[in-house]
Amino acid sequence: MKTKLSVNINKIATLRNARGANYPDVLAFAQRIQEMGADGITIHPRPDERHIRYTDALALRPLVFTEFNIEGNPISKFIDLVLEVKPEQVTLVPDDPNQLTSDHGWDTIKYKDYLKEIISEFKKNNIRTSIFVDPDVKMVEGAVATETDRIELYTESYASEYAKGNTEIIKPFAEASELAHQLGLGINAGHDLNLNNISFFKKHLKYLDEVSIGHALIVESLMYGLENVIRMYQEKLK
Repeated sequence: MKTKLSVNINKIATLRNARGANYPDVLAFAQRIQEMGADGITIHPRPDERHIRYTDALALRPLVFTEFNIEGNPISKFIDLVLEVKPEQVTLVPDDPNQLTSDHGWDTIKYKDYLKEIISEFKKNNIRTSIFVDPDVKMVEGAVATETDRIELYTESYASEYAKGNTEIIKPFAEASELAHQLGLGINAGHDLNLNNISFFKKHLKYLDEVSIGHALIVESLMYGLENVIRMYQEKLK
């Protein structure tokens, strides 16, 4: 099974915003990344717009000819944006507006009704939904009750432990993936995946539909070149 690669372009927007001009051009990079072989474009607009802006999301919609994935905490402003843009996929993330980066998945049991209501609205608009979860079988079971289409496994703990040589860390991810598949959920993954750890992860999650990679991919591109890095990821995800 080929796992799709969605490239998160937030860091390109961070570079642009650092100088106050439209350089690098986020829209142009999104087009080129797709032409280089990526299967999708991911953005994660935050309320303070410190990288991707809400206007970027609107401008990107006609340019994304692969698959558009918008991540974020489903506050009212975010929900309105997604319903206007109508990406192929929306990924719901329980991050605080002041967080540097995402650091945990949803408690799908505690927030079942809240998530179910939001997901229902997106489904009415034919937008596939995915929710960020930790590799916990209880959270996977809880995700089914929200009527989400997919889960996205939060992989920071995997990346951190794998870098230390702990390959046993893959077990809860493989178990969560297997259960999700049995329960009819699609499986995405993301956060701190990179060229060094992606092959091992992919090897043990045979039902992995998609990975979303941004920070590491852009850093690796500084060394190897963007097009080369996209090709390297695609080879490892076959």
